Amino acid sequence: MRIPTFRVLEKLDEYLRKNDFDSAKRHLLYWLEEAKMIKDNDGIMLVLNELIGLSRKVGDGEQAISYAEKALSLIEELNLISNVVAGTTYLNSATVYKAFNEPQKSIELFEKAKTNYEQNLSSKDERLGGLYNNMALTLVDLKEFDKAYEFYHKAIFVMQENEDKQPEQAITLLNIASAKESQLGLDFAKKEIDQLLIKAKELLEQCKERVDGNYAYTCEKCATVFGYYGDLEYQKILESRSRSINERT
Repeated sequence: MRIPTFRVLEKLDEYLRKNDFDSAKRHLLYWLEEAKMIKDNDGIMLVLNELIGLSRKVGDGEQAISYAEKALSLIEELNLISNVVAGTTYLNSATVYKAFNEPQKSIELFEKAKTNYEQNLSSKDERLGGLYNNMALTLVDLKEFDKAYEFYHKAIFVMQENEDKQPEQAITLLNIASAKESQLGLDFAKKEIDQLLIKAKELLEQCKERVDGNYAYTCEKCATVFGYYGDLEYQKILESRSRSINERT
């Protein structure tokens, strides 16, 4: 027997769109118990991964790490090491440790996720792009800049192999800009940062007619970066674009 994963995720998305995080958590905990009751191992791992992400989203580091530890322990217990669900669990757990200032633990898990994904997924799979981008963020925290740039460019390559991934490419370019500032200082990195901002803007404008939630989120996230680097006009454009999409949906 299996829990109805499509309905579980659909209802979760509904709560998240409303920012009703308490209901989202109750919903996931209910289905976690259901999955345990019927011994649906895939369902258990899916719900735990969603709980990891939700706890990180609301800033509950202790809870996020607790769920990550449970999920990681189940990988070996359920003999899932070679399964792609293990890679996803490593990735989600690594992102949690990165978010809560444990970059060394984070990079160890990213390495495991990388090994798993590269064995199980096509080299063009967009999940690899997300992994490489997030892995690079942790490498920047560890001051391993050359390696970080390598993974940022790998992420961009994967995104270029997929349709409609301009927003994700833009975010990665802005992440590179931030890394350049961290490595060189703002004054020495300014020329490179300006070029990266231009490229990111071009990508965001290529898909400005989009009205989906992912584009709205990207606009909101990128707006802050453009504002930080002094392009207040484009910051306002992106913020307005994001609000317009969210009000429509």
